[in-house]
Amino acid sequence: MAQNTRSNSKKKRIAAGRSPTPSYGLIDSQSSKTAYASEERGFDGGKKVKGRKRHIVSDTMGNLLAVKVHAANIHDTVAGIEPAKLAYKRYPGIEKFCGDDGYRGTFEIDVFWEFALGVDISARIKPTFEVLPKRWIVERTLAWLSNSRRLSKDYEIATESAEAMVVISNLHTLLKSIA
Repeated sequence: MAQNTRSNSKKKRIAAGRSPTPSYGLIDSQSSKTAYASEERGFDGGKKVKGRKRHIVSDTMGNLLAVKVHAANIHDTVAGIEPAKLAYKRYPGIEKFCGDDGYRGTFEIDVFWEFALGVDISARIKPTFEVLPKRWIVERTLAWLSNSRRLSKDYEIATESAEAMVVISNLHTLLKSIA
């Protein structure tokens, strides 16, 4: 299934006049409630959600590069390295990652030691709403995923099934944009 997503995003990148493989990875997470007693569950104190987190890495066009689902109580700085590893393994041309303030610290160190790459941290300058350069792309990808009714809550028991549902939802979005 990951191969289909890769080939479709490759076609989309070429059609837009870009390189077939991405060179920049945007990372973010989304907390979601779980509907059942699932395999991994936790409480995200920042969002006040009992459930799981979906970590995604996307490219600068919003194509999904990697997804990892885990308990919501694991902080972004610690859990962010797993989807980054998946994205870098699939797309070794990635030269840098970008994350929000939640990825400052441990994630930056892990990415440097694992891949010898840097991480751009998009810090919020004012306490008011503003569009941060490049960050809106990964937020838009999460919004596209939220259009899928199956992802409104995490209905899956296994985390692998939850990851597959995210990939299926993204594949549906990709196919709609190509057609």
